[in-house]
Formats: sequence, C-alpha cells, structure tokens
Amino acid sequence: MWDVHRVATTGSTNADVAAAARSGAAEGHAVVAEHQSAGRGRLDRRWEAPPGTSLAMSFLLRPHGVPDLRWSWLPLLAGVVVVDAVDAAAGAVAVLKWPNDVLLDGGKLSGILVERVETPSGAAAVVGIGLNVAQTPGQLPPGGVSLAPYGARADAVLDAVASGLAARYETWRAAGGDPSASGLAEAYSARCDTLGREVRAELPGGDTVEGRATAVDAAGRLLIAPSAGGDVVAIGAGDVVHLRPR
Repeated sequence: MWDVHRVATTGSTNADVAAAARSGAAEGHAVVAEHQSAGRGRLDRRWEAPPGTSLAMSFLLRPHGVPDLRWSWLPLLAGVVVVDAVDAAAGAVAVLKWPNDVLLDGGKLSGILVERVETPSGAAAVVGIGLNVAQTPGQLPPGGVSLAPYGARADAVLDAVASGLAARYETWRAAGGDPSASGLAEAYSARCDTLGREVRAELPGGDTVEGRATAVDAAGRLLIAPSAGGDVVAIGAGDVVHLRPR
C-alpha cells in the first residue's frame, strides 16, 4: 500500500510527509531517509544518528471511519510492528517500554512519533519511526543500541516494517480501531516489558507516580497501582522508568 520516496538526507521525514498530506497526498505516501538532521521523538526529543547508520521512515495514514478516541492506539500499533520487524529481519528479540520505545538488550533501539495532521480531505496520521541499524558503540547516544551486532540489512528492516505496518493497520482499521477485536491489545500486552514491573511515571506537569504497571486500558493508557495505595492511576502521556525490584 506504500508509495515510498527514498532520499539520502532530509530535515525530518515526519515533516516531509505532513507537508505532503496537507498538499493532498494519498494514504500510503511514505518517505525513507538514511539521515535526517532535525528528527524528533516523543516529548519533542531530538533523534540523531551519523549519516548512513540508521533508518528514518514516515508513513501517511488516513484512518477515516475510525473514531478519534481510538487513534491513540496508533503509536502502540507502530511499536508492535517494529518489534516484530526486528525479529523478522534480524532475529533479534526486542520488547516495548510503554508506550512505544523499542528496547533491545536493555538499550533503546528505536523511537516512534505519531502526529495528527489536519488536511483539506480530513485528519490524517503520520507514523514516524527512527531505527538504529549500523551504529558502532561509539556512535550511539548514552543508552542506545543498534542492530549492528546482528548483521541486519537496512533494506530487510525497511521491508519488514513496511509490510508489518500495512498488515496491522488494515486489520485495526477493518475493526473500526477496536484494539480488542483487531487483536492489537493482546499483541501489545505480549510485547510490553513494562507490564508487571515496578515503575515511576514522570508526568508532563512535573508530578510523578510510582507503583506497579498492571495493564493498558481501552484508550492505550498505562494503568499503575500506586505503591502508596489508593486508586489505580491511568497515564496517557509521560516518561516511564522501569525500577529495580526492591
């Protein structure tokens, strides 16, 4: 379903696809770059890598007919896709840290940013994925990992991500975005290493919540049973830190 435009370098593949969407690009428009100079992840963090060592890819989706409240599952869907693609293309077993950080061997392998874009033909979603493919340890940021030890080829990773995203998205959209009916909720829970752990959630306003991550609700929010007691807290945005068992 993808109309892929490959470039050597760009500022941001998400910005490129968003601009194309506003100009009338159809669903399936995609931009793939070997290097981006202004890449961003969640919470507006920069995503940087030396030229030729990573993949930056963004895909345009127009999930018309899916209720807006269910669009919150798109970042989680993308996380499932990347975990499965890494397994298929590199034989590497990655996991998710809520909502969609992709971790491998304890380090961050991939970041995902999904943005809603208003266009003349209705709202659209841009799914952006940055994935470390060939960086050496000295080229990685603190806490980062790449697929270099696994010998993965960039084209194989791209193909696995693109085919996996098309399949997961079509199933999810056909179910009206229902995470249970589409199998997405079950797939996400099976790949999410956050569930069952003691965590600290650092919220956008500066507050924190510590407790056990118990589940993901129907809106894709992380449910935390606070260590201090009280009602379960639903976290829709923020940073989650996995704590060491006490």
